[in-house]
Amino acid sequence: MTTQTVRIVDISEVPANRRRGGDLRTVLSPGTVGGDSGFMGLAILAPGERVVEHYHPYSDEYLFAVAGEVTVDLDGVAHSLRADQGVMIPRNMRHRVRNTGAVTARIVFHLCPLAPRPELGHVDTETLTEQEPA
Repeated sequence: MTTQTVRIVDISEVPANRRRGGDLRTVLSPGTVGGDSGFMGLAILAPGERVVEHYHPYSDEYLFAVAGEVTVDLDGVAHSLRADQGVMIPRNMRHRVRNTGAVTARIVFHLCPLAPRPELGHVDTETLTEQEPA
């Protein structure tokens, strides 16, 4: 039997991160629930929205589409991902996610292990202003 405290976090409790495109919500993280193995959240992308290309030098990223259809560009190669499908993106692989469908896409993301410091965990390779049309 464990004596650890369990915390349920509602998506409305965490702020939207829109710096890299879309509405990214890190719901379960060291800051919200403790733990040190990784973090998880939800990406909400309206039709035509995207998350800019980036990579993670310390973490693998797992994506699971729960609604909609997106294109995941992995090292420049486009892959379709629809509801009920997932993909694992290895560390150091450049990737971007584009909503190429007609409805809002909802994608669960999970990254692990954590980078030694948060600012080291994410490297952008483009900005929102550099994006080509979806």
